[in-house]
Amino acid sequence: MTYLILIAGALLTAAPLVLSALTAVKSPEQFASGSALALPAPASATNFHVAVDAGIGRALLVTALMTVFITCGQLITSVLAAYAFARTEFPGRDLLFWVYLGTMMVPTVVTLIPLYLMFARLGWLNTFWALVLPFVFGSPYAIFLLRQYFRAVPEELVAAARVDGANTLDIIFHVMVPMSRPVLATLTLITVVSHWNSFMWPLVATSGRTWQVLTVATANLQTQYNAQWTTVMATTTLAIAPLIVLFIVFQRQVLRSVAWTGLK
Repeated sequence: MTYLILIAGALLTAAPLVLSALTAVKSPEQFASGSALALPAPASATNFHVAVDAGIGRALLVTALMTVFITCGQLITSVLAAYAFARTEFPGRDLLFWVYLGTMMVPTVVTLIPLYLMFARLGWLNTFWALVLPFVFGSPYAIFLLRQYFRAVPEELVAAARVDGANTLDIIFHVMVPMSRPVLATLTLITVVSHWNSFMWPLVATSGRTWQVLTVATANLQTQYNAQWTTVMATTTLAIAPLIVLFIVFQRQVLRSVAWTGLK
């Protein structure tokens, strides 16, 4: 019974992805005349060419660049901040940590107008910096998770590293980071998925196609090709494929992270 429930859940999760991929490789005539689950005869890449010609290729590149920049920035700053909250002593440390963690309860839409006004006064709207700067300096969730992990590292390891002459940065990047690879892999996956799918802020902060991200380009394409679902599904497939590949690459580390969290 357990396996039957898991298989049913897997089928429900995979069905939209399979339907999107099947629709993407069909011609509009095949999609209109046959069943949605029918296999394409023959498969065609025309819809992908139409999507790329409509600007999806550039949007894919901008989204990838934005996501990599934000992910690297968040991981680096979150590791440093988490170590400070977990292993260093300074006045108001715990109060500052819980206040910062409390910002997770603030809805994103509340900060939308202040962020827009700030970047408008700086003249940075419709630039790459408008896409990345609001999110590159740490994440409350990442800092919380890493702080809990760092606090569980035995103090003897840190003391031994200091005896060997390691400074704080050496301890962070040669002791803490190697021991935190499963958690960092999970945070990488979460951050990539979150910002790969971000829509509201890129829609507000950019205009035109120069810095248009994939989600905004897909929404515009859906409006432009309202009746051509094969083209829209080709765009959706292009947007989903990198995330599936990323999960396959990091799935072992994610499972190790989940197992560690369950044991703790």
